[in-house]
Amino acid sequence: MPRVLISDNLSPRAAEIFRDRGIDVDVKVGMNPDALAQCIGDYDGLAVRSATKATADILAQATNMKVIGRAGIGVDNIDIDVATQQGVVVMNTPYGNATTTAEHAIGLMFALARQIPAADASTQAGKWEKSRFMGIELDSKTLGLIGCGNIGSIVADRAQGLKMRVIAHDPFLSPERATDLGVEKVELDVLFTRSDFITLHTPLTVSTQNIIDADSIAKMRKGVRIVNCARGGLVDEEAVMSGLESGQVAGAAFDVFTTEPARESVLFGHPAVVCTPHLGAATTEAQEKVALQVAQQMSDFLLTGAVTNAINMASVTAEDAPRLQPYMELAKNLGSFAGQLTETGIQSVSIEFEGHVATLNTRPLVSAALMGLLAPMLNSVNMVRAPAVARERNISVTESKNEQPGDYETLIRVTVETENQSRSITGTLFGGGKARIVNIKDIEIEAEFAPHMLYITNKDQPGVIGDLGRTLSDAGVNIASFHLGRAFVGGDAIALIQVDQPVTSTLLDAVAMLPNVVQTKLLAF
Repeated sequence: MPRVLISDNLSPRAAEIFRDRGIDVDVKVGMNPDALAQCIGDYDGLAVRSATKATADILAQATNMKVIGRAGIGVDNIDIDVATQQGVVVMNTPYGNATTTAEHAIGLMFALARQIPAADASTQAGKWEKSRFMGIELDSKTLGLIGCGNIGSIVADRAQGLKMRVIAHDPFLSPERATDLGVEKVELDVLFTRSDFITLHTPLTVSTQNIIDADSIAKMRKGVRIVNCARGGLVDEEAVMSGLESGQVAGAAFDVFTTEPARESVLFGHPAVVCTPHLGAATTEAQEKVALQVAQQMSDFLLTGAVTNAINMASVTAEDAPRLQPYMELAKNLGSFAGQLTETGIQSVSIEFEGHVATLNTRPLVSAALMGLLAPMLNSVNMVRAPAVARERNISVTESKNEQPGDYETLIRVTVETENQSRSITGTLFGGGKARIVNIKDIEIEAEFAPHMLYITNKDQPGVIGDLGRTLSDAGVNIASFHLGRAFVGGDAIALIQVDQPVTSTLLDAVAMLPNVVQTKLLAF
């Protein structure tokens, strides 16, 4: 039975979902790093929010860990690189708190426009300073979105309801999607010069760190108001303070900070600044949603292999998993076939999908093929780790699709380029999802994958089959199936022989010494 540890405060319904699905779950909130390190090795899954830090040191002790689920969007508290190297799937719940974070951003825009926090403090202090708190309307103002994904698109929708003009900078926003959202896609510098309000809704990466700094503030429209409900570190806080003091920035609202908890900040105390303690996802509805979602996602993965909202692996829904499973097995075995024959450095891998398989979600199939290819050479390579290992070794990986079927209704071809040669292996699924090899190095041959196989290349000459059968028989090895293929009469030929027991190295050497045999290799699937 899989075991899961919940180490942060989640809705009690999360633990109930794990138990209802037959998963053993422990709730241990507030552990220090030493206590977490001591117990983490007992668990297959870890469910967290933001308090638990899944560092490299903690993950080093997580010897049985298969999945880490973050109830929320940000995964800054999880060492993704180390998790990937260890083959641990990292999931988040990007949709559960999208609405509540977007609403918080809109709320902070109102707070800035009408100086609501300062007006509240003044009024409750017994003052009546109507003239001091002259505000502005959101109507007809231009809102610039830095990031227009799940949250940014909701902000755009709400802002349009307020009759704001919305422009957006997002490298992943297609023109068609921008049109559907009713936003204008612009370059970043254009956004800076045209926006009355700027809100950020993008992850914190090397390219987005301090995306708003002193230089960008200098390009902005005088009197701009900046809202950050995304990630601390996207905005240079000292640069914003300088902008506020010079009058270039009229107001700023921060829900996130470079250092959290933010016990102090250069922004604190300025009358045109509104600050909240990372409340973007802090609604009852959002916390319930993300807790239930992470429990469901982790349960699906541990019980069925379904992967949803993974940060470091292609997703496979619970509905798709049964349909993809035979294709994943085929892709893995084709990769394994090539990997077991490869003895020199791999330079590139090409994975082609033809016919029905090309209409499916092929990203998991690419990972499965890479896992099969690399496993014969490396230990502990799984679908999570395989793409990262390929990148580390500078192995170029390409994928192509052709939905039009050829000779077969569905086909997967794995081509491996090494320092010395190119080798392609092609397979298909027959009735009932039975995997078959149908082509090796442009030689047609039909064979099953089996636990004990002999792969033989030979010259197409009389007597080869008889010599092979006699040699195996003399060694007491029974042939389960014998498959042949050749390029042309008298040319290169291939034999795939399935046997009922392992072949010893002595027998393999004897087969290699037979007349017209060019290469022999043991294969296992």
